[in-house]
Amino acid sequence: MMLDLLLGWWQYDFMRRALFAVLLIMPLFSLLGTLVVNNGMAFFSDALGHSALAGVGIGVLLGLSDYSAVMVVFAVVFALAMNRIRHSRLSSTDTVIGVFSSCGVALGLVILSRGGSFANYQSLLIGDILSITDPELAVLAVTLLATVIVWLLCFNPLHAVSVSPALARTKGVPVRLMDNLFVVLIAVIVMLAIQWVGLLIINAMLILPAAASRNVAANLRSYHLLALIFGVFSGVVGLLLSYFNSVAAGPTIVLIAAALFFGTFFIRSKVREPVRAEEKQP
Repeated sequence: MMLDLLLGWWQYDFMRRALFAVLLIMPLFSLLGTLVVNNGMAFFSDALGHSALAGVGIGVLLGLSDYSAVMVVFAVVFALAMNRIRHSRLSSTDTVIGVFSSCGVALGLVILSRGGSFANYQSLLIGDILSITDPELAVLAVTLLATVIVWLLCFNPLHAVSVSPALARTKGVPVRLMDNLFVVLIAVIVMLAIQWVGLLIINAMLILPAAASRNVAANLRSYHLLALIFGVFSGVVGLLLSYFNSVAAGPTIVLIAAALFFGTFFIRSKVREPVRAEEKQP
C-alpha cells in the first residue's frame, strides 16, 4: 500500500514527462548557473526572463500561433544589445540591466494587453511543467546535448573570462566572442524553458543550485558537480512534493533549491567562525 502511494504518480503520463523535463532542464541550468554566479550576472539572466513577454508580444503581432522561435530570436538580440551597452562603461551595469528589464516587460505588457487579452498569457508568469509534450522534451534533449558540447569545447576560455577578462585577453582568449557566446546560451536556454518554468521564478531556478554549491565547494570540480547534484535533487524532490501536495511544481522546486542554499550557507558560516576565531588569537 505504501509503495503504491509513493509510486502512484508514475502511472500518469504527464508526471513521467515532467520528470524527464526536470532531468533535462536542471542540468542545463546547473551548467550555466555556475558561470552566471561567477560573473555576477544574476540580474542579467533575470532581465532576459522578463524580456520573454516582449518576445511573445512580437509573435502575437506577427500572427503566429507558436511564438517560441520569435522569443528565442528576440532574446538573443536583446541579450547581445544589453551585453554591448553593459561593456560600454557609459552606464553602470545594474542601471543598464534595469533599463532593459523594465523596457522588455513594458513592451510585452503593452502589446499583450491590447483588447484586454493579457489574461491569455498569464501562464507564462509561473509556467506549467506538467504540460510539456514529447516533441518539446526532444527539443530540450537536443539543447542539453548542444550545451554540453559547447561546455566541453569552451569551458576553459569561458572560465578564464569569468575570473579575469584582462588576464584572459593576454592569454589569447577572444574575450568578447566568449562573452557573447555565453549570453546567447543563457538567452536560448531561458527562452526554451520559460513556458514550463515561468518568468517569475526562472532566474531563481538558474542561480540557486550554483549559489548553494559555491557555499560548500572545495574546488572548481566540486563546485560544478555539486551544482548539478543540487539542481537535479531540488528538481526531482520539488516535482514530487508538488504532486503529493497539489501545488505548483515550479515554485516548489525553487523552495527546495532555496532550502539547500540556506542550509549550505549555515554550514559555511559555522565552518568559518572557528577559523576567524583562530586568526584573531595572538
